[in-house]
Amino acid sequence: MASSLLHPLRSNRRNGALADIESTVEDQIETLREEIAALTKIAGKQSRKQGDKVRAQALAGYDDLIARSEDLLTELQNGYLRGTKEVRNTVRKHPIATVGAAAAFGLVLALLARR
Repeated sequence: MASSLLHPLRSNRRNGALADIESTVEDQIETLREEIAALTKIAGKQSRKQGDKVRAQALAGYDDLIARSEDLLTELQNGYLRGTKEVRNTVRKHPIATVGAAAAFGLVLALLARR
């Protein structure tokens, strides 16, 4: 890069034309501006693509999370229903033991509440 900048300067020193040096520098500045604009455009496209990719991954993760939570909710509901049925069956099979257990539980709560 340095040789490309100095080469026109050396040749122009021999000719002694300061205006040529200025036009060469201005041309190089304009070329750099165009290259910077092109790089900016490329960087914008790349960041947009990356943003779209991240957004798609987040959406897929969100959908997966929703599906898993629905499965978990179904499992919890089924467990609750099984537990309810078991308690009802136990109460029907052993009503006296159930009343005794409830009384003991109430007594323990009463003792804890007094403290």
